[in-house]
Amino acid sequence: MSRTPKDAGLARRLSRRNVLGVVAGATAATLLGTGTAEAHGRGRPVLPPGRLGIQLYSLRDKVSTLGFAPVFAELEKYGYDEIEFAGYTQGSAGPLTLAQLKRLARDHGLNPIGSHVGYHDDNNPGAYTFAQNLTKVLDDAEALGLKHIGTASGPWRYGSTVDGWKRAAEDFNTYGAAARKRGMKFYQHNHAEEFSFATDQPDVRLYDVLLAETDPDLVYLEMDIYWAYAAQFRFGKRADGTPAPFDPVEYVLRQPDRFPLFHVKDGIRDDTARDGYRMTDVGDGDIDYKTFLSRVTARTPRGRTYHHWQAEHDNPADSLAFARKSSQHLHSLRERCGE
Repeated sequence: MSRTPKDAGLARRLSRRNVLGVVAGATAATLLGTGTAEAHGRGRPVLPPGRLGIQLYSLRDKVSTLGFAPVFAELEKYGYDEIEFAGYTQGSAGPLTLAQLKRLARDHGLNPIGSHVGYHDDNNPGAYTFAQNLTKVLDDAEALGLKHIGTASGPWRYGSTVDGWKRAAEDFNTYGAAARKRGMKFYQHNHAEEFSFATDQPDVRLYDVLLAETDPDLVYLEMDIYWAYAAQFRFGKRADGTPAPFDPVEYVLRQPDRFPLFHVKDGIRDDTARDGYRMTDVGDGDIDYKTFLSRVTARTPRGRTYHHWQAEHDNPADSLAFARKSSQHLHSLRERCGE
């Protein structure tokens, strides 16, 4: 059978991508000192194949100046499989349509897996948020072929009381139902403060209110692992000083299907810092991602085929270097057989 030019181009891209994946893995093994057994593939990779993504907020400086196309080309070279949007414009690089953006991602082998949109802006009726413009938000997500659409805004619209979070949960259930009709999952991304305690009931952790009051078939969670560990440091005690420890991964293992997405963000432990960590590139910090990923993928239903892992750094010194190093590190993590 003869190949059309389109078929030939696709074959070249797939072949190039396979080669790049091998090169990325080999480079990571060299740079990070992977042991001989792992370097020869005798340990199971911790990162499920095809599941490494990146939150494009980390690359906003490059997107706003160079544009999506050069950034996507770099991510393809680094071995990324997925992207999560934080806006659909590219600043001085010029306008582009959602159809063009979707095609650019596809042409570089990147699957747009999700997007962050604001929760609400009650002072602006025309704001591009879930509360003010739900139909437009979902129309755009559908045009991009997204399977997940969510917000990085905390559920603070009605305050920090239990009843306030119950009201926010009602909003989220509404957005989740609307997203489900489009074949998508609505999700909420945490920062540290979601794990704090209600101002009117100081024994109640607000994240537990969110989990209890949202419909698990309609509202999903994207755990930002770094912020969850920062919350473990900041909110491991109640206001009266009594211990209130929690383990971020245990939240996931109790309801694994509620956490389709994760932000993989690293930090160096520093007990003098407000959050207990100083953010750094993935692999340069103290968060044990080998253990975290292993527990989630090995001990949860569909663990290796359900969850998506998005590398992120809020303010990297060099965003492309961060993206490259993160991919190298996460591809290098392997479990010895029987571990």
